[in-house]
Amino acid sequence: MRTNVYESAVMINAALDDELIDSIVSRIKETIINNGGEIREIENWGRKRLAYVVKKSKIGYYAIFRFTAPSKIIAKLERFFSLDEQILRYLTLKLDGDAVDYLEKNKIVPVEETIVPIIVESEPLAVEDKEEEVDENGN
Repeated sequence: MRTNVYESAVMINAALDDELIDSIVSRIKETIINNGGEIREIENWGRKRLAYVVKKSKIGYYAIFRFTAPSKIIAKLERFFSLDEQILRYLTLKLDGDAVDYLEKNKIVPVEETIVPIIVESEPLAVEDKEEEVDENGN
C-alpha cells in the first residue's frame, strides 16, 4: 500500500492542565501509529494567544505532527479530531516531495548542539607606565 507524508496541525484547549494536554498529544500519536502510520516529527509550539475567540477560548495549545501513513488513515484521524471536544481546530495537509525536502534541509537544530566553546589565547594586559611630564617650573 502506498504511503504519503502528512502534516497535521492541531489546536488544543490551552485552559487544560499540562498533563491533560500531554495525554491528548499522546492519544493522537497512538492513533497514528495504531492505524499504520509512522511519526516523523512532533513539534509542540505551546500556548499561543488566538486572534479571535474559538469555542470560547482565547488561548490555544499548538502541536504539529509530521507522519508517514497510508491515505485511509486521514479520515479516521480527522474523525478522532472532530469527536474530541478539547481539540478546537485541526488541519491536515499532504506534503509533496519539495515540502519534505525543505523541512529536512531546514530542520531546527537544538540550541545545545550549536554551542561551540571559543577559546581565545591572549597575552595578559600590560599596564602602561605613563611618565608624568614635568614643565619648566617643575610642576
